[in-house]
Amino acid sequence: MANVGTVDRVIRAIIGIALIYYGVTAENYWWILGAVLLATAIFKFCGLYKVLGISTCAKPSS
Repeated sequence: MANVGTVDRVIRAIIGIALIYYGVTAENYWWILGAVLLATAIFKFCGLYKVLGISTCAKPSS
């Protein structure tokens, strides 16, 4: 079940790509955090949000 909203996904994707680029060019391990952020943006799911009971998805209107 998705728990990452659109704005959250865009921010995670931008920061994730930036960290991957920095980590690869600087030859350090920041790319791992970038990959995690990018994966949570792609799959719309964050395990930490699940544990904390947080969701940034829009509430469905009825």
